[in-house]
Amino acid sequence: MPYYPISLNCVNRPCLVVGGGEVAERKVRGLLAAGARVRVVSPELSPVLESLARDGKITVERRPYRRGDLQGMFLVLAATDDPAVTRGLVEEARALPCLLNLADLPAESDFILPALLERGDLTVGFSTSGRCPALAQWLRDRVAEGVGAEYEKLTALLGDFRDRLLTKGVSPPTIRRCIRESLDADLLKLVSARDETGIKKLLARIETQAADWNE
Repeated sequence: MPYYPISLNCVNRPCLVVGGGEVAERKVRGLLAAGARVRVVSPELSPVLESLARDGKITVERRPYRRGDLQGMFLVLAATDDPAVTRGLVEEARALPCLLNLADLPAESDFILPALLERGDLTVGFSTSGRCPALAQWLRDRVAEGVGAEYEKLTALLGDFRDRLLTKGVSPPTIRRCIRESLDADLLKLVSARDETGIKKLLARIETQAADWNE
């Protein structure tokens, strides 16, 4: 099945995780990192989820899922191997304007979660459209070997550069050209070498040229 890849804005959106084990824990961490308001429904919680609840970072209902729990939710992530719960979630989600993900059941889900490689604000997703998640994870791990912490710095640096160009009225097509020109001029090597002087000189040169390129 083909999927349309998107990145969702979950900031301050109500999201539900059904389950309290290690899988649920990973899903909760991801939602919190995205700024979501997270609610967990499960009779039992992992130590990490217990800690998050005590710190007030998540709200918890210590009981099994029951119909009505999906009301008002933006996203629902299920981390349970109980077939009855799964059936209930699917039936309820189909009647509501919420998105449902069932761990290991992509055919019944509204969306699937890729294997993520994260370096600060840089996020790269690997997906096999649900056919073989283990392959996506293997590819992520292979690529991760060549994508180090320098990419986190590079992303932040170029993000600030883009913002500066925007405030000066540089057009989006020209900004894209500026970013590509800086990368083609080995900006990554300068970042890896922590050559702050070289970085400033390169970006200053590109910024000066932007006036001639501006569309």
